[in-house]
Amino acid sequence: MSQVVLLDTGIIGLITNPKRSHESLACTRWLQTLTQEGIRVILPEIADYEVRRELLRANKIKGIKRLDELCELIEYLPITTDTMRQAALFWAQARQQGQPTAGDKTIDGDMILVAQGITLSIPDVIIATTNVGHLSRFICKKAATKKGHKLTCVLPEAKNLIFI
Repeated sequence: MSQVVLLDTGIIGLITNPKRSHESLACTRWLQTLTQEGIRVILPEIADYEVRRELLRANKIKGIKRLDELCELIEYLPITTDTMRQAALFWAQARQQGQPTAGDKTIDGDMILVAQGITLSIPDVIIATTNVGHLSRFICKKAATKKGHKLTCVLPEAKNLIFI
C-alpha cells in the first residue's frame, strides 16, 4: 500500500516561499524525496485557499506563482460535499468537547483539512504540518476511529525533519 501525505498550510508556505531560508530549502528537499520515492503527495484545496488568500492580500506575486507551480507539480484535492459535511461534524464535536480549533464565527480550516484526509477513504493518511499540537487533538484521536482510517501528523521542519 502506498503512503499518502496531505500538505498543511505551514508546509506549503515553506515550500512556496521565494525567500529560500534553511527551513524552506529543507522542506523543499523533503517534498522532492517524497515524490522521488513515489509517495502520493496531495495539496488539499482548503490549504491552497488559506495560503493563497494571504499571498493575495499581501500582493506577493512570486509566492502566488510558486503556489500555482506546486498545484501543477503534485496532486490537488478539491473540497467535496462529503468533506464539508464531515468537517461540520468534526467542528460540532470539537465544540461539544470544549476543544475548538477556531472561533465560532470562522470557517475552521483545520476541520476541513482533517475531513479531506478522512474522506479519501485510505487507511493511513499523513498530514504534514507545522501545527502538530493544534491538529493532533483531532486528527490522531477523533479521526482515528472513523472506519478504521488513521491520520498521522508529521512536522518536516529543518530542525526536526521527519522523512517518510
